[in-house]
Amino acid sequence: MRKPLHSRKNLFPPLNTNHAGYLDVGEGHRIWWEESGAPHGTPVIFLHGGPGAGCSPSYRRFFDPTHYRIILFDQRGAGRSKPYAETKANDTDRLIEDIESLRSHLKVDKWLVFGGSWGSTLALAYGQAHPDHCLGFILRGIFLGSGDEVDWFLYGMGRIFPEAYQTFLNHIPTEERFDILAAYARRLFSNNLSEALAAAKSWANYESSCSTLLPNELPNVMDNGEGLLAIAKIEAHYFLNRLFLKDGQLLDNLNRITHLPAIIIQGRYDMICPISSAVTLARAWEKAGLVIVDDAGHSAMEPGIRAALVQATENFKGTV
Repeated sequence: MRKPLHSRKNLFPPLNTNHAGYLDVGEGHRIWWEESGAPHGTPVIFLHGGPGAGCSPSYRRFFDPTHYRIILFDQRGAGRSKPYAETKANDTDRLIEDIESLRSHLKVDKWLVFGGSWGSTLALAYGQAHPDHCLGFILRGIFLGSGDEVDWFLYGMGRIFPEAYQTFLNHIPTEERFDILAAYARRLFSNNLSEALAAAKSWANYESSCSTLLPNELPNVMDNGEGLLAIAKIEAHYFLNRLFLKDGQLLDNLNRITHLPAIIIQGRYDMICPISSAVTLARAWEKAGLVIVDDAGHSAMEPGIRAALVQATENFKGTV
């Protein structure tokens, strides 16, 4: 189903956290978590994108704080989690177990799982590993972790955003452009911090330039690179390892969660995670509803996507 162009619902008002802290998940990693909203409400876990992007206070505002117990956390190496931008002992299976550790720590039996972009990938992988602890799913900007999707990000988006792609390429010498991912990884993992930060800024600017329907809706990233190192470095790490997923894994194991309800939100002109993955997922999941937002790209904060996500959290009030 499509989201009407005229339908707009604001985010809920800003709110403070009730509790927050670090959870030691082993191997030198401590993840930052926070809880807000109704202490005894329906638990919902927010899985951020990237991988490596971290959470923002604005993400609390997708949920009615009088109904939901809102739980956000920064994945390994991301945001406020420590050590920052660390890729050692950082893979999909470990992130899944971090979610379980947090669930146990917060004494949650079952929760609604909310994830966008890479967060949708992680939500599916987590749900398939632990379906008994899931109430349902709200998923945005579907990314199934395939090699084709990674290659699209690295090479295909330039067909639609040639100016942004040329700038992305210009950071790499011509003789290295035959493998753009390896070339960026060498710089992002460099011991030369200024080189790593410059590569991180270039990577992040490319991604942000392609993430909205209209390129000028989000300005180029003004950060000097330090605050962007986690997203660029961890994304490159996961891309190099094909997201630590087997080919077709998320679709092959979908039967483990298809008994649960889901709402899939997808911008029709999403260039980061093209709509074909969302359609494929929805067709394979009988209990999933697909909402296509006709006037949006990838970003969760575009008006149509934002409205659809808030509406999805409202719709789940009566079912979980």
